Amino acid sequence: MNNFNKGLLNLLENGTCIFTCIKNIKEILLEHNFIELTEQENWTLDQDKYFVIRNDASLIAFTLNKKSEKFKIVSTHGDTPSFTIKPNSEYYENNYLKLNIAPYGGILNYSFMDRPLSIAGRIITTHNSIYKKQIIDLKKPVAIIPSIAIHQNDSANSNLDINTEIDLMPVISLKKEASLENLIKENLKLKDKLFEYDLFLYNNELPTIINDEFLASPRIDNLSCTYAALEAFLKGNGKDINILVVFNSEEIGSNTMEGADSTFLIDTLKKICAIKNLDLATALSKSIQINADNTHARHPNHFELSDHTNTPPLNSGIMIMKETSSSTNSISATIFKHICKTNKLKYSYYTSRNDYATGSTLAGPNLKHLSINTIDIGLVMLAMHSSYELISLKDIYLLYQSLKKFFEIEYKIKNQEITFL
Repeated sequence: MNNFNKGLLNLLENGTCIFTCIKNIKEILLEHNFIELTEQENWTLDQDKYFVIRNDASLIAFTLNKKSEKFKIVSTHGDTPSFTIKPNSEYYENNYLKLNIAPYGGILNYSFMDRPLSIAGRIITTHNSIYKKQIIDLKKPVAIIPSIAIHQNDSANSNLDINTEIDLMPVISLKKEASLENLIKENLKLKDKLFEYDLFLYNNELPTIINDEFLASPRIDNLSCTYAALEAFLKGNGKDINILVVFNSEEIGSNTMEGADSTFLIDTLKKICAIKNLDLATALSKSIQINADNTHARHPNHFELSDHTNTPPLNSGIMIMKETSSSTNSISATIFKHICKTNKLKYSYYTSRNDYATGSTLAGPNLKHLSINTIDIGLVMLAMHSSYELISLKDIYLLYQSLKKFFEIEYKIKNQEITFL
């Protein structure tokens, strides 16, 4: 478990935005002898382990078995609540140089104030009419969003009404002549002109393990599930076509060319089926997909926020999310519960209160493009969408164990019966 935790902390520390997250996962896959494909080329698939990336921001990895006729898919997302940096971002006001930013996803506004912030993402540079892209991470604090002192705002502890257009603009310098471009070029020692960018402002604090029980960190939602799924995919030796999907854009509705509401996954499955001479519809009817994402734990100080029977505390194992808005059904739940029970892995059900809105999942957008038995699972956590979140360390390892067994298990669904081989 020590090596698992080390890898988890490494991804939390270095997966600072979707681009750096996918870059880190790519490097891990290459270390495990996976071959990178591109969507612009014709595939032959004469080896066993491959991955493909779309728009530098979503990744699909798969292992092939020559005799298999079905898929086992685990999908997660690698984007996290943070800030995007707008075009024409610098403006000088009140003797401070600030960045014009926009919240990415439903952030917990006040939690990003008074934190060390850094910049990561994708840039396009130009020289002699040649444009080059680069994934960057400044990896050090370069900005901060100062809160108003209690002496100047005596309602600060009773009124958390923060205006995202006024109160959340970060300071980067006292010098009027400074600029975002110069900040990036000086830190990365770049000479070419900055032409375009997709940049994020992120919390630069390190993950912390507390009393060997809790993990406090930026980006727990959803890099905790993503790392568990990645490790399970790498270590699970099954007889089917095992697939790991890390999507972008879940935090903003999945509506991008590489998000869950795109054709990325179905396009990839079509290519695999064409080369392996499989009928896609038949293969999907035998297959199952697990969508892994986090949800809310019972709060230690506010039990009134919980469902009557299905909001467990931290350290309750893997959650089976079975709500009216989830993709979980009795077939998919039976398969996953069988895995947990036979391997003595702790699990619980999760449902939210009827009068509180719950977060969306990848499954809904994804199921617009392919019909497959699906289950939503994940882990409960506290302070979701804060800049510094909290989760049970043991729960993440349990999720890894369950997903590894999922990739390894053999099952058959036929004539209204589920058989485990």
